[in-house]
Amino acid sequence: MKAVILAGGLGTRISEETHLKPKPMIEIGGKPILWHIMKSYSAHGVNDFVICCGYKGYLIKEYFANYFLHMSDVTFDMANNQMQVHERHAEPWRVTLVDTGEDTMTGGRLKRVAPYVQDETAFCFTYGDGVADVDISAQIQFHRTHGKLATVTAVLPPGRYGALQLTGSAVRGFSEKPHGEGGLINGGFFVLSPQVLSLINGDSTPWESTPLQSLASQNQLMAFEHQGFWQPMDTLREKNLLEELWQSGNAPWKVW
Repeated sequence: MKAVILAGGLGTRISEETHLKPKPMIEIGGKPILWHIMKSYSAHGVNDFVICCGYKGYLIKEYFANYFLHMSDVTFDMANNQMQVHERHAEPWRVTLVDTGEDTMTGGRLKRVAPYVQDETAFCFTYGDGVADVDISAQIQFHRTHGKLATVTAVLPPGRYGALQLTGSAVRGFSEKPHGEGGLINGGFFVLSPQVLSLINGDSTPWESTPLQSLASQNQLMAFEHQGFWQPMDTLREKNLLEELWQSGNAPWKVW
């Protein structure tokens, strides 16, 4: 199975870091948060990735182009113009990097990578700026069992996100500003049928608006509830929180 990861946004709310690099390349424990997300999927056997690049996407391409240099011991023989890679610690990943435009909305980015997922029975889809200890294997199995077009991970929010309106596990709609606490929200980890791509009009379509609303109204969106750790990285405070968790040696999302 493939995993599509959005990695093209500007990240304006964490501009202290993103004026130099795309948001998914902000480091936690010396590794880009994108790497952490990919490691989480890889722990569940998902090793084929499609990365939707945009803002400063060349930095993401350069990172993977030089991945062996980042992850291995290397000897450079200057006299003979040779490079020898010693201990290879790279993961068994296949990574496709796609330029999806600087100003493209989230749904538009997904639409642009359609050629890479259209022949899949289903594929995973997530954002490149948040980590969680979601049981991806169980989510994929849940998706295959219910037979609908889309599965969204429903998580407990920090309190400032729109809530999902559920009937059992079926998503019926969304509440942008829920009244009171306790409502489950869109946690950003999806399993999708390629058929959902037909609901995206083009570059200006946010995935979170018409496509998800249409899936909910057509009874084609199911919620996989996750009661564990979930944390987006929208601000410098949240970045620092993740760094502190990593440095403590007890990062909840480290399932590998």
